[in-house]
Order: sequence, then C-alpha cells, then structure tokens
Amino acid sequence: MMKAILDYSQKNNWCKFPEITKDIDTFYIFATEYILGSFAEGAPDYGTLDNQEMLDGMEVEYLEHATAYADATNVFAPYYRQSGLKFAEEIYRRDGNFEAALIGTPIDDITAALDYYFEHYNEGRPFIIAGHSQGSALVKVVLMKYFKDHPDYYQRMVAAYVIGYSVTKEDLENYPYLRFATGESDAGVIVSWNTEGPKNVEYNAKTVVLLPNAISINPLNWKRDETYAPASENLGSLVVNEQTGEPEIGDLGADAQVCLARGTVVTNAKAVPMPEDAAKVAAEFFGPDGRHGEDYTYFYNNIKDNVAKRIATYQSSAK
Repeated sequence: MMKAILDYSQKNNWCKFPEITKDIDTFYIFATEYILGSFAEGAPDYGTLDNQEMLDGMEVEYLEHATAYADATNVFAPYYRQSGLKFAEEIYRRDGNFEAALIGTPIDDITAALDYYFEHYNEGRPFIIAGHSQGSALVKVVLMKYFKDHPDYYQRMVAAYVIGYSVTKEDLENYPYLRFATGESDAGVIVSWNTEGPKNVEYNAKTVVLLPNAISINPLNWKRDETYAPASENLGSLVVNEQTGEPEIGDLGADAQVCLARGTVVTNAKAVPMPEDAAKVAAEFFGPDGRHGEDYTYFYNNIKDNVAKRIATYQSSAK
C-alpha cells in the first residue's frame, strides 16, 4: 500500500523548483522513468521516492525535455509516484490503453501538487502545462477533470503540450471546452504529437501511446494536414555530445510529416542508438520504428520557438 499523498509544501518533493524570473510558469509532468526496475520480482506497481532509477531518469528528462520551456517560463516539476512500465503494460494489455494505471497514486500526487502550486506558488501568473508519455496522459486527466473543476485556473492556460500521448477526436467532442491547436501561435490550446519512423507506418504498428482517432500537429510547420516539412525547417535537435556526455544542439536530419491515417508525425531522422535492453523494450512498446524517446529532442528548438510564440499571442490578447 502506498503512503499518503505527498506534501508539496516540502521543496524536496519537487524535482525542480524555480526562482521566479519570468511572467509565465510551466508545470511539467515527467514521463515513465520507473522502467527496467519495475520488472524485478516483487517490485511495486508505483515507483517510490527512493527509487534511484526513477529519480535519475527525471533529472535526465528535465534536461532533454523540460528545458525547452525554461527560456520563456519558470518551470515547476514535481516528483510523483508514477506507474511502473510493467504495471502500465499489464493495464494496456487488458484495456487497450494504460490510463487506468494512472488512477489512484499518480493522479492523486499530481492533483496535490497542482493544488499547492496554484494556492501558494503561482500567484496568478499565466501558465503552460506540459509533459511526455505517462506525464502527458496525466496532463490529459488534468485537462478533462481538474480544469473542469477549476475553470478559473484554466482561463490562464497559455497552452497544454500533450507530447508523446494521444489526444483524440472523441476527447475534443466529449470535452467541448478543449481546443486543439490549428497553427503555430494560437493560445489556450492543446499541442500534441506522437513521433515514429516510416517502418511503423508500413507495418501499421501498434504502440502503447497511440489511440484510435489520434490527432497530431506537425512540430516543424505547425500544420495538421499532411504538408511535408523538410529538415531545413528544423531549428535544431538536442543531441548528446559523445565526448562530454552533455546535451547540445545538433542536426539529426529530423523532418516531419503528419500521417492522418495513424494520427502520428513521421520522420526520417537518424535513430538514436540505445542499449540493447532498452532497445528491446522500446520496440515492444512503440513498434519497430518508434521514435517515442525523441518526441522532444528531434524538434527541441522548434518547441522553444513555439512556446515563445504562443506566449506572445496570449499576452497580446490579455492586454
């Protein structure tokens, strides 16, 4: 049995707690980082805050994903006791999606973090809410449940970046106050895509993050149709320097085109090498040509640029 909901008045329950230097915040929810350890015999369904694999993974993810929001916003990133990959897989095989694995501990922790953030830290600033993978699935729950109960907060939302999980046509029909982005700078909208390579399309591969009738927007040209965006429109991918081990901007040839039939973004970018055990898990969960781990890094500078444009629109309309 998990312990009580985390106390977010304690700074050690936040992975990142910023100095307030910007007029806009980002509330970032981490992807699944409790991965290989979740398959160990007797491992709990949800990661505990002494799970080093999860904590280390969140630090890396902050650098590779959440920093895309840091130039323009104050980034708040809570720790939470997330579903392990093994448990998420079990729920996916039962239900066809893993959303039931988020009920209970993960969403309770995130709700508690949001409550404390809005009541004590936000101070009325507009905000972005963002995540990746499991984190984006939780962002969806927040959009559909939490903000339905807190419309005053929702009115200050600049955008929701639901990257690496599916937002569907049915989601928008069932929650008509939600709007999906139609271009590069509209505000108060959802921005979402799932990235994959051509072989996934060729084999019509199933992936754990792709739901029927998913919607994706192209992160290079910000179109929802199948207009191709060549790699020349990519402002820079985030790559790891082989000598220093530090992330830096580079060129991976990351182009992008929406596949309307699958609701994904297809790229011919160079695949990022992974250790054998991680590659095996990735293929099982995201298909033979899945690029789930690169949803942010392939398009890193375009995301940064897009965040600034949506903020500018929000601020202009608020005057």
